Amino acid sequence: MVRDGYFYALPLIAAAVLLGWLTNPAWAIIPCLLAFFFLWFFRDPERAIPQDADAVVSPGDGKVTDVSPVTVGNEKLTRLSIFLSVFNVHVNRSPIAGVIREVRYQRGQYLNAMNKTSAELNEQNIVTVQGDGQTVIFKQIAGLLARRIVFKPKVGDRLERGQRVGLIKFGSRVDVLFDASAKVNVKVGDRVKGGASVLAYLPQAQSQLAATGSAATSERAH
Repeated sequence: MVRDGYFYALPLIAAAVLLGWLTNPAWAIIPCLLAFFFLWFFRDPERAIPQDADAVVSPGDGKVTDVSPVTVGNEKLTRLSIFLSVFNVHVNRSPIAGVIREVRYQRGQYLNAMNKTSAELNEQNIVTVQGDGQTVIFKQIAGLLARRIVFKPKVGDRLERGQRVGLIKFGSRVDVLFDASAKVNVKVGDRVKGGASVLAYLPQAQSQLAATGSAATSERAH
């Protein structure tokens, strides 16, 4: 359970007790249901993390909505988008093991996360993680209902594959960008789980893929 769940639920439980005591007990049902929803929404289940050194795991739970080629600077990348509905677990995890090279927060709009333009226009947090011979960029993108993006690590921190890094509150999207030569392991329509589902396999022979400017150009990734 993410502690935010208690922050939302406890005041509602207190309100339910007061309403039930001061008025008709039936009035306590609504705040009790809302408290249960927040406790459920902020759930944080344990996951079995794949141990393959070349695996890129999903940074979040949800449905794959796009797998397409993009160009960032002079690099050809694959962008994989995952839509998180309000019913999904919203804890985000690192897609690979590596060091955070850049974290860039971008203010923006709150368009429906299913809209392709949300990758460029919406409020988002862009993170570049460099591993051994592989660099992956992932974005936490706010959606129509999302109003807060949480990301805890800092530039220079070492992350493990599948490590919890933050969350996006209430309906959102995560994008993952990796080298175009990677073998994609999912397709549009697939359901994935954060930290457990392998999105792609990066060639280990590929050395320092995005060391030549990925972090510097990540702000133009789309």
